[in-house]
Parts: sequence; C-alpha cells; structure tokens
Amino acid sequence: MDIHFLGGATTVTGSQYLLVTGQARILIDCGMFQGSPNESIRNRIPFEYDPKTVDAVLLTHAHLDHCGLIPALVKAGYAGPIHATAGTIELATLVLLDSGKLQEEFAKRDARWEKRHPDKAVADDRKQEDEYQAALALAEAGETGAPVPIVANGVDGSGEGDDALPPLPTAAAATTMPASARTAPSAAAPTAPIGSMASGEHVATTVEPMPPQATAPASWPRDPEADLRAQPPTLQIDLDEPLYTAKDAEAALTAFHAIEYDQEFEVAPGIHATFRDAGHILGSAIIHVRVEDTPGAEECVIVFSGDLGRPGTPILRDPTAMTAADYVLCESTYGGREHEPEDEAIRILAETIRMVHDANGVLLVPSFAIGRTQEVVWELDRLIERGEIPLLPLYLDSPMASKASDIYRHHPDYYDEETAALLRSGASPLDYPNQTITNNIKESQAIERAPRPYMIVASNGMLTGGRVVGHLRNLISDPAATILFVGYQGVGTMGAHLQAGAKQVRIDGQPREVKCQIRSISGFSAHADESELLVWLGRFVAGRKPGDAGYPRKVFLVHGDPEAQIALEPKVRDLGLATHIPHWHERVTLD
Repeated sequence: MDIHFLGGATTVTGSQYLLVTGQARILIDCGMFQGSPNESIRNRIPFEYDPKTVDAVLLTHAHLDHCGLIPALVKAGYAGPIHATAGTIELATLVLLDSGKLQEEFAKRDARWEKRHPDKAVADDRKQEDEYQAALALAEAGETGAPVPIVANGVDGSGEGDDALPPLPTAAAATTMPASARTAPSAAAPTAPIGSMASGEHVATTVEPMPPQATAPASWPRDPEADLRAQPPTLQIDLDEPLYTAKDAEAALTAFHAIEYDQEFEVAPGIHATFRDAGHILGSAIIHVRVEDTPGAEECVIVFSGDLGRPGTPILRDPTAMTAADYVLCESTYGGREHEPEDEAIRILAETIRMVHDANGVLLVPSFAIGRTQEVVWELDRLIERGEIPLLPLYLDSPMASKASDIYRHHPDYYDEETAALLRSGASPLDYPNQTITNNIKESQAIERAPRPYMIVASNGMLTGGRVVGHLRNLISDPAATILFVGYQGVGTMGAHLQAGAKQVRIDGQPREVKCQIRSISGFSAHADESELLVWLGRFVAGRKPGDAGYPRKVFLVHGDPEAQIALEPKVRDLGLATHIPHWHERVTLD
C-alpha cells in the first residue's frame, strides 16, 4: 500500500495524494499550485499516474488549491466519481466554473500581448521552459527516490520593460505520459493561468526582487527545491491555450456525488470513507479512510486532515476531534505560529476601522472569497451591533464572495449554535448594514471616486490577482490608506512581501513606493495554528502508548511551507508520534 505525495508537500498549495492498494487507486484532493512561478509552474507537470486507472476521488473542500485540477483530471480521461459534501459541491461549482472562465480570458489576453510583443514573447517562453525543466527534474527525483539533481535556475525575476505585461502563473494540460518521456511542452501544448478565486479584471503585478544574496561556488551541491522557492515572485502570463475551459469544468461537475457527514460509504474495493466536519469553510471535511490492501488483509486506517479550522470561530462548527488512526496526513500551514486570541483580533479590527475613519482614509482588506470574507462580514456586523465602530460604507468587491455567501445562507445545517441562534432571532449575520456589492468592473473602478472614508473587502487574499490588485494600485502610495491582512500570506506572494516590510513594489512594470499602512490580524485565519494542531493530534495518543490499536504509526506533515513544518515537527514528536515530511512526488510504502 503506497501513498504518492503529488502536491501539498513542502508547500501550502496543490494538495493531491494518490492512495494505491492491491485492489484500488483513489485520489484525495486534486488541487492547483498557486502563488509565484516556483509554485504554479508545477501545474505544468503531467499527472504522475494515468487518470483512467483511478477508481475514485475524495475532495476535502472547495478551495482551488484542493480542487482546481479536477477538470484537467477529467479532461485527461478520469471517468470515476468525485465524492464531496453538498456544501463543497456547490462551492466547487462556483470555483471551477470561474477558474475555467478566467483561464480562457487570460489565454486571449496573452495572445494579444504576444502579438504586440513578439520579441519579448520569445524570451518569456524561454524563461518558462527553464522553470518547467527545473520543476520536472524535481518531480522525477521525487518519483525515483534518486539524489536531488543539480538544476539550473535560469530565472532572474527581473521586471519586463515598462510597457510589458508581466506574465501570470501558468499551468499546462496534464497528460498520462510516463515520467521518463516527459519534456517541456511544445508551442502547441495547452497551457493556462492559475485564475484568481474571483471573477473580474486580473491586474498583472510583480514584487521588487529582494536584495541579492551572496552566491555560493558553482561546485556546491544545489537543491532544486530551494532554487524553485527562491525565485523572485512574479505573476506569469505566457500561454497558448487554457488548461481547461468553463465547458470542461461543467463536464467535470457531473461526476460529483454528495456525501453526508459521519456516514461511512464504500469508495472502491477494500476502501471505505467517512467525512467528518473540518470547520475550515462550508462543507470542508476531514476524511477517515478504512483500507484493506488485499481481500482479508489486516485493516489500516488513514486520516486525511484536509485544512483544519479553528475552534470557536464564527459561523461554522469546530473541527471534529479524531482519536484513532494508523497513519495521519496533517496540514501544517501555521506550524511555528500562534494566532492572536479572538478578543485581540477583534480589538485590532475595530481599532483599525476607527483609525481609517479618523484619517478620512480607505481600508482595503484582501480576503479570499470563500470562508474569510464571510467571517470578516460576520464580525463587522457584530461590531456595529455593539456600537464599537462607526458605520463606514463597505464595498464587497468580489462577485464570487457574494455568490459564496448565498451558498452559505443555503446551508444553516452546517452552522454552529451561536450563528444558528442569531438566525432564529431574526438577525442577518452574513450581511453588513451599509454594504454595497459590486457586480462588474465599472462598479469596481468607481469605488475609487466614492466619498471617504470607506472599506473595501476584495479577493484575493494574497494580492496575487483579482480585483483587489486594482485597488492596490490606487492605494499603495496613499498614506491615508491601510491594507489589513486577515489570513495567511504564502511565501513569495505580494502579500508576504508587504507583510515583511517591502518599501517598494512593481505594478504595471513601474516601481511604486509603499506609503500606505500595513496591518495584519492572524486571529481571522481559517487554519488551526500550531497549538490547535497539536491539540488535534494529541487526541490520537491520549490514553494510549505506541503499539496500541489506534496509536498512529506515523504522522505525515503536509500542506505547509518548509519553515512551518520544521518548526512543527519536533513538537509533534514530543507528543510521542513518529513524523515524516514528504517531498514533492515522493512515494511512501505503508507498513
């Protein structure tokens, strides 16, 4: 029995795990890599397996980094069922159709750009091929277990000319080609951008490279994983065709099957699964899998955490406590970090709003359309109800967030008791009393001319694309503006650089000084922090000793940046659990 770690390995995106037994092959999640090129280029690597041979897909939740490659999987020949909760299916419908539409739009825009800049297009294609070859070498090393190869970086990350359109992340159509036969895609190979999780204009943006570091001698061993991660963040656009279209996404959605929480079902021969509430976003699930490698073999239990929510957060129930497994795949997004207490997070939010009001300024909250936006609006509504903040106008500049909020309203059965009680009292916890929902680009652009002070909540949360980047362009050099981050900022993203104190960014090819205020609140994260992860894992060992039934033989730390995993791993071992941090495309045989 093997697990292939095909995504979410030393990175927080692209979650994808292939479980292979003597009787079946199932996939848990099939997500896109997102962020800077060193991450998103991995979407161009062909599937490590033949999709036609996979029996079933289990989907933990509807975020693009967990579901975004499902249409490509179906397009490549997968014909089995995709199991998810009803809430996840509704949200995934929204996310995948939007992703397909955006990829089509970006492909057309790129074709126009290449026609205007043929010389630059050739250079950009060459740079992308270097990125692809580096990622390909890393994937093949992971599959074979060979020593990590020396790979040339070939990417300087410098900005293009002033009139150039800095490219967006790309993704090539996955194929069933064996690893030994893989090469960089030809000019005709379908490629596509990683769309933001919000409809609307995607403004191309780059971040100024960090100061150059001392260069090691060429003879030193090099780590291509480090090389890939060290590339300066840019948003790539150099495409011929989309990875998949909205029509492809529609076709994939017909394969979805709704699953209820806490009801075990047969996934494939010898494999049974139960979905438990993960408390991350609406419909999110921890997946408990009961496996027989061969008929009559000793049963093995594997728990896939998906993305774990936080106890005590608004709207949704707390993540389910799991107490027994043979193996656990646990997310590690916030390893080494603690969120502020809820009261402190709300205090900072209220203080920031009052500060913006007094400065007659603008508050921009980059927020992912699904989950985070709903929680921020919920807290704003509570603050107004208690009279703790002035009633500033709020612009919800994300059509996807608006549609996602409608889906949240359709599923009160997923709510925690506090939100359910608010609904029973006649309150509208998902609506702010002075909000305006923008439905098109013209309305989004008109926000700039609105009387100040006001607030904007726009997607996406890491400033890697979506309408929020248009607002960033307007506000980055405005001392009266404040950018408030309310969630995780992936390594290399615009958001991460601003959080780290970047004083200059590059927008539309032009350097811009960062004069706006930058604030962050971690208490609104939809991910469990380190202490909460350790509490969740600690329940597996409570009252047991190694070797007892239900005591995990190993915990695999996934879905986290290397720094987070390095910080978390020794603390998981202190619980008495054996650990392993898998690398990308690593195959692990379960005892």
